[in-house]
Amino acid sequence: MRTTRVTVAALLAAAALTLTACGGEPAKTGGVTQISGGQSNTKAATVLDRPFGKPELVLTDTTGKPWNLREQTKGKPTLIYFGYTSCPDVCPLTMSNIAVAKKALPQADQDNLQVVFVTTDPERDTPEVLGAWLKGQDPAFVGLTGDFATIQAAARTLGIGIEAAKKEANGDVISMHGAQVIAFSPKTDEGYVLYGEGTTVDDYTKDLPKLVKGENP
Repeated sequence: MRTTRVTVAALLAAAALTLTACGGEPAKTGGVTQISGGQSNTKAATVLDRPFGKPELVLTDTTGKPWNLREQTKGKPTLIYFGYTSCPDVCPLTMSNIAVAKKALPQADQDNLQVVFVTTDPERDTPEVLGAWLKGQDPAFVGLTGDFATIQAAARTLGIGIEAAKKEANGDVISMHGAQVIAFSPKTDEGYVLYGEGTTVDDYTKDLPKLVKGENP
C-alpha cells in the first residue's frame, strides 16, 4: 500500500516554511504555514484523520462567469490544485498526470470527477488564458481566477501557502505556491487525501477509482 494516515495537526507541525518556485529553487518564506510534501519516497497518498473543510470560494471560471466551489462540486469527487499557467514544470506536469490518469476511468466516473485548477497568478491568468491552457490538459478541467487575497485565504484553509507573483531581475515572473493536490470526498465534501508534487501518473491511476467513490486509496 502506498498510503499513509496522519492528522492535519501533525502535518502542520511538521511543515517546512518553503514554497515551490516553478522553474526555480525552493525559497524560504516567513509567516506562511503550509503542508509541505505530503509524501515520502514510498508513499503517494496521505490520508488525513481530520479532513479539511471545503473552502467557501467564489471565483471566475474560464467563461467569465462566477463559479461557487462548494455549490458546484457538492457531492462530487473533486481534486483541487493551486498553481499558474506560466509555470514551466511542476504545474503542467501535475495537471498532465491527473489528465492521463483520468482517462483510465470509466466514462461515467470521468464525467463526475471535478478537477479544479485555481491560479496563484490572477493578474496574468485571465479566464481566456486559463481556458486556453487547460484545453491542452483536459477541456473538462475547471480553471478559476479572481482576487489574489481571496485565493490566498482559501489556500491557507487547506494548509497551502502561496505568495503573490513577483518579477525577477531577469524579467521572469515567479509565483511561489504549495504544490499539493487535495482530494475531496463525494460522500462528505471534505478534503481527506493529500498528494505531493512527486505523485506520478501511476499513483493517480491506481487511486482515482477509489477517490471517485469516496474511499481511502
